[in-house]
This record gives sequence, structure tokens and C-alpha cells, in this order.
Amino acid sequence: MAMTVAASSSVAVIIPRVPTVSDRCPAVPYLPPRSFARSSFTVPLKLVSGNGLQKMRASSSEETSTSIDTNELFTDLKEKWDGLENKSTVIIYGGGAIVAVWLSSILVGAINSVPLLPKVMELVGLGYTGWFVYRYLLFKSSRKELAEDIDSLKKKIAGTE
Repeated sequence: MAMTVAASSSVAVIIPRVPTVSDRCPAVPYLPPRSFARSSFTVPLKLVSGNGLQKMRASSSEETSTSIDTNELFTDLKEKWDGLENKSTVIIYGGGAIVAVWLSSILVGAINSVPLLPKVMELVGLGYTGWFVYRYLLFKSSRKELAEDIDSLKKKIAGTE
């Protein structure tokens, strides 16, 4: 940007020159200001073959958003809550889960504040990951064994075993 300097007896005043249209880079096309008053959603400008620019509109299927019916959600939750026999157990387990997450975040924060310990924990994690891959994922027979172990664990949890 060019500057014009006007000098007086002891004070120099610098007046910036406002750039004109001819000062713009000729490679950048002039784009009119964007209007936000439109009701339909428009996609940003897309470069088409050559120097032309084309404006694309979103299809009507993209404009409709999927909304969750809150009344249906609340009635479904109320039915499930009313169907429970032992509500106090659910509240105790839920509260215990929240406390466990809170305590684990405190523990992780404390471990992370020790200077060398996070790097050691990363090494332990990398070592365990390497061992797990070698033990269970590298060979076909060990992958089958892992799948069987997972299936037996699922059956124990579901109570079908």
C-alpha cells in the first residue's frame, strides 16, 4: 500500500492512501457481498471446469432435519421407569457410576500432573498393545481363540451359559 507523506516545519504526518479497484490482484475474481436474507440453505461456491463459478443449492432432502419427538421419548422413558420393580437399585447404580467417573477423572488428572509418569504410562500402553496384537491378532488360530473367548464372555454376561 503506498503512503503519502506531508511534511510541515517540525511534524511529519503520514496519511494512508485508500486502495482503489485497480490495486486488487487481477487473478482473484470480484465476488459480491454475501446476502444472509435468503430463506433456503445454500452451499458455498464450487469451482467448475475453467474459470467459471457455479452456485449449488442443497437438495430438499438435505434441508429437512430429523427431529426427535420429545413427547414420545418422555412417554417411552416413563413407561420403562414404571415397569421397574426395584427403582432404588437403579438410582444407586446410576449414582455409583457417576461417582466412579468423577473419581477416575480426578485420578487421571493426578497421574497426568506427575512429570515423568504420563510418558511411562504411554510406554506401558504401547507395550500391552504390542503384546495383545502378537498374542491374539497376528495368527489365524489365535484370532479364533479370541473370538471364542469373546463369545463365552457374552454368554456369561447374558446368562445363557
